[in-house]
Formats: sequence, C-alpha cells, structure tokens
Amino acid sequence: MNLHEGHRKRLKQRFINDGLSTFEDHNILELLLFYSIPRSDTNEIGHKLLKHFGSLSNVFDAPVEELCKVEGIGEHSAVLIKLIPEICNIYHTDKTENVTVINSTNLAGRYFVPRFMGKTSEEVHIMLLDDKKKFIKSEIISKGTVNASAVSVRKIVSAAINSNATGVVLAHNHPGGVALPSSSDILTTKRIYKALKLMDIQLCDHIVVADNDYVSMLDSGMFADFDY
Repeated sequence: MNLHEGHRKRLKQRFINDGLSTFEDHNILELLLFYSIPRSDTNEIGHKLLKHFGSLSNVFDAPVEELCKVEGIGEHSAVLIKLIPEICNIYHTDKTENVTVINSTNLAGRYFVPRFMGKTSEEVHIMLLDDKKKFIKSEIISKGTVNASAVSVRKIVSAAINSNATGVVLAHNHPGGVALPSSSDILTTKRIYKALKLMDIQLCDHIVVADNDYVSMLDSGMFADFDY
C-alpha cells in the first residue's frame, strides 16, 4: 500500500469511528471526492473549492457548471457534490412524510424546514388540512417570490377547494437570508387570507423559513389586523 492509499484508508476509518465532527471543511470535501476521483490529491481540490466559493455550503449550493470551472472537478465530481444537498433534502423530508395532524406552529415548522433545505431560490408551498387539522396533502405552488402576481393566490384557493380543505398553512423560504417576513410578505399573506376567507377556508399560518430557522407569522401577531 502506498502512502496515498494509506492516507485515504485512514481518513475513511476516521469517519467510520467519529463521523464528521472532527473534520475540517476541506477534509469533508476530500473524503467525498475519493468516490469520484480515484487517484488525484483530493485534499488540494477541496482547498481549491473552498477558496473559489468561500464556504462549504456555497460549494454544495453552486451550479454544476460553476463547480466544473474549478481545476480538478469534472462532471462526475460536480454531480456527486450536487447530490449531497438533494439527498439531505429527501432524507429530512422523508422523516416527516407520515405526519397526520398539524395542530401547532412547532409541527408546521418541523414539517416545512426540511423541504426548503438546499434550496437556492424562493419557493412557495402550501399544506392543506381538514376541519380537524388532519393533513390532507402539501404541494409547491410556485418557484419565485411569495409576493408574486395574483395567479399564485388563485392557485392556492383552487388547490384548497379541489382537496376539500378547510385550512391552509402557507410557507416560503428566504434563501441566504433570515426568517423574518418582509412588508411585502405580510401584504401578500393578507391578500391570500382574505381570498381564502371568502371561500370559508382558514389561512392557519404562514411559515417563513431560512436555513434551519423559521418564523410563524401567526405567532408573531401579524394576522391580527387581517380582518380589517
């Protein structure tokens, strides 16, 4: 066994024994790239990726074509890197797939946070509930901004009516930002609230997600004047 092979074996064993808790960011990339780059020094490539993109999360968020601009990264490695946030998203989403009742802000937040993991653009999701707060379904309404045109409002109302829902939980993300609703978020939420109310459907909450954090607009008192 040469020194290169020995180093790879030691790094793999270190992960098996301790996980990633003792790894520096470049070591995480180095280990990952073992599986797409069998012979080159992936430690050096890991450093290059971090220097180019600035952080580990930025590496995983970068488009395939941008990753391929880094020396040593080909399409196979770029696809492997992009698999990580996608797998994480599916993993965490799957853990909340068997939800049955959403009767608290905490449950709604725990449901939506993983669904925005790794997303680099804004998405608007809705959860549809029956009159006992039992989960019916969830779906993506749009990809863009929450203060989009009225067509998004129509989609939300239509989705609720078609599923015989009596309650809706709205959620959207702030990629790279903070989980604080903007003034336009509040105005759009009020418009959606009123449109649903005309159909005797309750907008139960609007969850704003950023990374692993979320804010409930209902709990924050932002629904207080929606009936005026």
